[in-house]
Amino acid sequence: MHRLVKYLISLFVIIFILNIQNQSFSDESEIYDILNVIQKDLKTLEKAVYSGNSFSTTQSSGSDLSQDTLTRHLLKLSDIEQQFQELTNKFEEINFKTDKLSDRISKNQANNQLRFQDLEKARLSVQLQSTDVVSNQSENKLPGSSEAQELGRISDEDLKNTQQVQTTQSVESTATVVTEKYIGAEKILPKGTPKEQYEFALSFVKVGDYETAEIALREFVETNAKDKLAGSAQYWYAETFRIRQLYQDAATAYLDGYQKYPNSPKAPVNLLKLGVSLVQIGEKDQGCSMITGVSKQYPKASQSVLQKAKYEEKKFDCPTKKS
Repeated sequence: MHRLVKYLISLFVIIFILNIQNQSFSDESEIYDILNVIQKDLKTLEKAVYSGNSFSTTQSSGSDLSQDTLTRHLLKLSDIEQQFQELTNKFEEINFKTDKLSDRISKNQANNQLRFQDLEKARLSVQLQSTDVVSNQSENKLPGSSEAQELGRISDEDLKNTQQVQTTQSVESTATVVTEKYIGAEKILPKGTPKEQYEFALSFVKVGDYETAEIALREFVETNAKDKLAGSAQYWYAETFRIRQLYQDAATAYLDGYQKYPNSPKAPVNLLKLGVSLVQIGEKDQGCSMITGVSKQYPKASQSVLQKAKYEEKKFDCPTKKS
């Protein structure tokens, strides 16, 4: 009997702990009421067990009382076990639903991550395409300017890549510039007047095809060396090198234009570009001499060219020669 009482007490304690852990799934007040009844019954049972007359064979009334109490406890224990089983089932059901919900959330997160990555790739692709379009548009602009303008005009961005400037007085100081003759070239100019051929060659400059423009303009100068448009063609021929940052070739072409066509409409700007090209190949003194010589040799040049020459003098800190 003592062992039975201990067993019941241990069982009630276990049930109590489990009910406390799962009290969020049942009514707390109901559990506390049941526990209070069980506590009272346990006290009665303990009195019956530890009293000398409770389970005596000679006192049938005490034995009957203990049997009734035990029966009631067993019934209540059965009810509690049933309730505990129901709570366990509910708890497992909730766990199952929680696991399913967690799986769905994980899948949604993975899908969203893939979609975000696709959107990011698409955005980068659009940006690259836009950059290519802008680059192509900029290549189709006239040389010597950041925007479309009349041929021969010098913009403020013409020589933005120059680093130093030097002073020049005469062409004789340009000994470091070596001229070369072009040997062999395909003929691409169409038949027609010199003006038509000049416009044809210049059309390649306008669309940014500087390699073809180089061939066409060189052919025009060689074919029409004495034409009034030869000096302008020589200038644009030099420009095809400067735009491609071939400064040594550009300086040679500008020098040829200055020497062969000193009275060309492009002669002032040709001299200015020659000075800048010399600076870019490391000949500072010669380059500055050319830049400062623009206003002296061509005082009637356009104001844009003269102002540009003054700007370059200050920009590159060219020394002014005292008279």
